[in-house]
Amino acid sequence: VQLQASGGGLVQAGGSLRLSCAASGRTFSGSGNMAWFRQSSGKEREFVAGIRLGSLSTHYADSVKGRFTISRDNAKNTVFLQMDSLKPEDTAVYYCATNPRGILSSLRLAGQYNNWGQGTLVTVSS
Repeated sequence: VQLQASGGGLVQAGGSLRLSCAASGRTFSGSGNMAWFRQSSGKEREFVAGIRLGSLSTHYADSVKGRFTISRDNAKNTVFLQMDSLKPEDTAVYYCATNPRGILSSLRLAGQYNNWGQGTLVTVSS
């Protein structure tokens, strides 16, 4: 499966963006994990939000809880990340990733994902 991330851009603090991650080559299975990670300059890649593809349960990093929402559109084979109340510290390159064999305990671990999108840059100005 190939993942194509899009939707990044420049936004003022307090604004919103919606990222999309479209899968091609294979439809999302009914199992495994899909997640968004981000990486800012000089920092390690960190978990942002994830969704279990079977149960559709969602999980968030504490830093984005209540502001970001991850969702899935089966018909479009796409996962979205709605980002509201953006802060300058949300500035990063955002990556989507999937692992059809992923289990709940590995949802937040970047090393457990075997398929990554190319990344989309989000810049939040103060």
